[in-house]
Amino acid sequence: MAEKINVLFSEEEVDARIRQMGEQISRDYAGREVHLICVLKGGSFFMCELAKRITVPVYLDFMSVSSYGSETKSSGVVKIVKDLDAPLAGKDVIVVEDIVDTGHTLSYLLEMLKGREPASLKLCTLLDKPDRREVEVPVDYTGFVIPDKFIAGYGLDYDQKYRNLPYIGTVEF
Repeated sequence: MAEKINVLFSEEEVDARIRQMGEQISRDYAGREVHLICVLKGGSFFMCELAKRITVPVYLDFMSVSSYGSETKSSGVVKIVKDLDAPLAGKDVIVVEDIVDTGHTLSYLLEMLKGREPASLKLCTLLDKPDRREVEVPVDYTGFVIPDKFIAGYGLDYDQKYRNLPYIGTVEF
């Protein structure tokens, strides 16, 4: 199957928006430390760029959660592939995700993390696709709201391809 990727947001647009998000988080957490939890793999590109633009002390941790496999639609079954390395109790935590789609995965993940007693828990996503939402999740920081199209680039993949594109595009099959 040959796919075509059409640019939705250029590298420059993505960079500018991440810079704005980093500035907002820095203001919101002034005088505190923030613990970023990256949801792998897609969120890694976004979290690295976001962390560079946050001016308060930043700690990084990673989780791997899967609900897609090699499909283009979420299976609805959430699987924790890699858990966190450090406890969250008493910490200001921001979950950093590449995209919020149906909400099933993040709803499950946020409930699980709340049980670990962080001082605060927020969600930051590069992309939000509200037209696909089946379960409401509180999104505190949003890069871009996008239409119901399959997206790739800037960490997002189609069957493990296209993560390394420096822009965000729609996948045309």
